[in-house]
Amino acid sequence: MAPLSTRLLIQRGRPKSDRLGKIRDLDLSGLNLVSEDLDLKLLGRLKQLQELDLSNNQLETLPADLGLPHLHVLHCANNQLSDVTPLCQFPQLEELSLEGNPFLTVSDSLKVTFLLPELRKFNGKDASTTRSKAENLNRELTTRVAAHWKKFMATLSPEEQAKAQADFVKSAVRNVRYGPMSLSEFTQWRVRMISEELVASGGTHACEADTPEGPHKATATQEPRARLVALRRLGDAPLSLSPQKRVCTSPLAPVEGSLGGSDGSQLEPLHFLQCHSKNNSPSDLKTQLWACAFEPAWDEGQAGAASQTVATCGGEAVCVIDCQTGIVLHKYKVPGEEFFSVAWTALTVVTQAGHKKRWNVLAAAGLRGLVRLLHVQAGFCCGLIRGHKKAIATLCFSPTHETHLFTASYDKRIILWDIGTPNQDYEFQASHLLTLDTTSTPLRLCPVAPCPDAYLLAGCESGCCCWDVRLDQPQKRRVSEVEFVFSEGSEASGQRVDGLAFVNEDVVASKGSLGTICLWSWSQTWQGRGSQPTVAVVVLARLQWSPTILAYFSLSTCPDKGLVLCGDEQGNVWIYDVRPLLAQRSPPQAALQAPTQILKWPQPQALGQTVTKTMVNTVVANPTFTYLTALTDSNIVAIWRRGEP
Repeated sequence: MAPLSTRLLIQRGRPKSDRLGKIRDLDLSGLNLVSEDLDLKLLGRLKQLQELDLSNNQLETLPADLGLPHLHVLHCANNQLSDVTPLCQFPQLEELSLEGNPFLTVSDSLKVTFLLPELRKFNGKDASTTRSKAENLNRELTTRVAAHWKKFMATLSPEEQAKAQADFVKSAVRNVRYGPMSLSEFTQWRVRMISEELVASGGTHACEADTPEGPHKATATQEPRARLVALRRLGDAPLSLSPQKRVCTSPLAPVEGSLGGSDGSQLEPLHFLQCHSKNNSPSDLKTQLWACAFEPAWDEGQAGAASQTVATCGGEAVCVIDCQTGIVLHKYKVPGEEFFSVAWTALTVVTQAGHKKRWNVLAAAGLRGLVRLLHVQAGFCCGLIRGHKKAIATLCFSPTHETHLFTASYDKRIILWDIGTPNQDYEFQASHLLTLDTTSTPLRLCPVAPCPDAYLLAGCESGCCCWDVRLDQPQKRRVSEVEFVFSEGSEASGQRVDGLAFVNEDVVASKGSLGTICLWSWSQTWQGRGSQPTVAVVVLARLQWSPTILAYFSLSTCPDKGLVLCGDEQGNVWIYDVRPLLAQRSPPQAALQAPTQILKWPQPQALGQTVTKTMVNTVVANPTFTYLTALTDSNIVAIWRRGEP
């Protein structure tokens, strides 16, 4: 593309004029412009310009001073922008389009509302919703910064306070936290601004922010819409629960202590959401929810890193929820689809300028047999994988290869894909690596923890099987290497295994039916297999579970905490701390081991709506066991939090 010229601007400007100063509307879209092509001196002559279209170019940033004081409408869709702060030069901007910029996040959307006070329309929608969310976050951040100011200054003498004010900003940015990890860029940006304003005022703003607004009360008179399950929209207040209903234990088994560790903290119900309703109807208590998965932490390389953002699927929607606030951050819908499974992976992509960006991609699949690769932050599907003839029951990514995806279908096939990395248009082109044949429908997939590149476990309708998935082998279509037999108890040979997960590098938790969860050793079982196609597992312990004859209650594990989790038909969540069991060197006990704790479904009268019965079919916790998410057959996403001791 040749540099911008006066002639080009006159050709593309409206109204037609031979003077740049008369142009009010300028279309520079689709010219393959890069940021360096935006000639400040030339564009600065457009003194009356009110609308500018820069969409469908290759812009990575906007110059800091374009000199367009009267600009009211700006279109920058489908570029490579990664920073919105230069927009502050357009204080009169009323309409803005930034869709299709893959490196802009929800944090940037919130920043826009602070930078552009006159903005009415953002990405084709009313900007008031985004502004409301930003204002709610800002109020909480202001309160927390003010509290941090008092705590920071309380330890200093008057002389030290005057010198330490500059250090306060750094301390606030480092320590003040609120909202989901996906909004951390926005919250830190605002914390810095609020802290600098606080320092400039000498701390007087801290007193104003600390003024209480009075307690929030949720009664039938004051809150006529309060109910057990509230569809979380931006700006919704969290649903309050009666303190006496926060942690319930079951008479079915003794409670041996809280699960928060030695600090005495316990799990408390936090949010009950109805975000998958058909047509957003609050009366929809029938949509079945199937699976959930926590997003990889942005700082997962650091000790104690954990995400508080969870993806859930059910009906025609996939939702991404912040567990702390209960806000539905993103919602992706496909009319006519029913999503059965979701899985995350973290990719590293390189921009055209050579910058590395971390990108969390969400895979979702279900009834139509298609895998959709979702760019959650940008809100669009960037890849579609077709390979199964029937519905996809479950999927999972390899823990060692970020682009390797396993999909398991009702067509009795498991396929290993390499989704690759996106091209310059942020589109995926997946390649088919392996096909694994099963004798029955695969229900759960589990790469073998000590050797995930070599073997894959699957819980199926007719048992538990293992496949060799090494890519250096010539066969691209394979049958199972071995079937595992549970010689006694709930999982005899040929019976359904609908729960499967590794507790640590060696111990597997599996579930069939009739009230038992089995813990068995992978290494001991594999060493004793010989050349037999059927092998009895080496059982370490059996855990007491619900005696229900119903199936498809998926178990999960929290390896860092040594926990096994599973829901049941009564709405309970069974939690087992298996570390003491696994530490025993004696032979396994014949008696079933009781759960450490059972969380019971909160009483409906405490929450404002009658939901007389619900089944919890999926339970997942984040790695640090800070948040626990449970999905029900009555269209409810329940979130528990490990509270303060």
